Amino acid sequence: MARRTRVTLLAGGTGGAKLARGLALLGDAVDLTVIANVADDTEMHGLHVSPDIDAICYHLAGIADTERGWGIAGDTRSAHAMLERLGAPAWFTIGDADLATSIERTRRLRDGQRLTEVVTAMASALRIGARVLPATDDRYRTVVVTDAGPLEFQDYFVRLRQEPEVRELTFDGADTARPTNEMLEAIAGADLVVIGPSNPLVSIAPIVALPGVRSAIEAARGSRVAVSPIVAGAALKGPAARMLASLGHEVSARGVARIYAGLVERFVIDLADADAAPSIEALGLAVDVLPTIMSGDEQARALAAAVVEPATGA
Repeated sequence: MARRTRVTLLAGGTGGAKLARGLALLGDAVDLTVIANVADDTEMHGLHVSPDIDAICYHLAGIADTERGWGIAGDTRSAHAMLERLGAPAWFTIGDADLATSIERTRRLRDGQRLTEVVTAMASALRIGARVLPATDDRYRTVVVTDAGPLEFQDYFVRLRQEPEVRELTFDGADTARPTNEMLEAIAGADLVVIGPSNPLVSIAPIVALPGVRSAIEAARGSRVAVSPIVAGAALKGPAARMLASLGHEVSARGVARIYAGLVERFVIDLADADAAPSIEALGLAVDVLPTIMSGDEQARALAAAVVEPATGA
């Protein structure tokens, strides 16, 4: 029997969650670990909410609401309606089943479990075969410095609908947060480290900015590849394009490649950006031109297979 390829995926947001799903659909060919961004976490209704962890877990469990892009398929919102009626903040909608996830996470954390332990137990309950690891067990939050002042990420992303112009990104907790041993071991032991098609500034940068993570990726014994979240000059979902522009980056696959140059060896771009391949190769990156839009499981699995194939030695 051929040895399974050990893949460690850094992910956040919908694009990263979809690629995690595609990698999981490769079955026994891949031993998958997903390192999830936690800098989007927030407190809402007295609960610890982890949007990126939950999106990844829901996609891996096959229960994600792919139409809406977040939450659980078929979820109801009776609790949210009652909270709104009672005068609670209503700008952050959480479905009933999704709310249960946050309730159970908060209970376990208050009982003294590490976030890593909480996520492992809950992923097991959802019958997820892959390992899902938070990047850190510590409090760590993205602060979006905007024309409207500094904002927690969810305030910017959901409450203000990404309208204020972004001037700077900082990470509250950067002085104290540390990566977990589990995530560093997953990077070191991988045959392939993949940076998913996630927002490079608020999904991937917080992970890489943790002490020792960049050097761990650079020193990883396996190969390293990133998938562009920008296709034909636009983000498929979320504020990546506007953020890149306001922070002085080129809004293109090449612009993202510049961010990752030196961190990865290969860069995956969409067919629509094939003309950019020579200029990206000039940055010292090998380029794979592939269909990267994951409109369903079939496309996600095909992209995952193409990303992993060069690392299999086949």
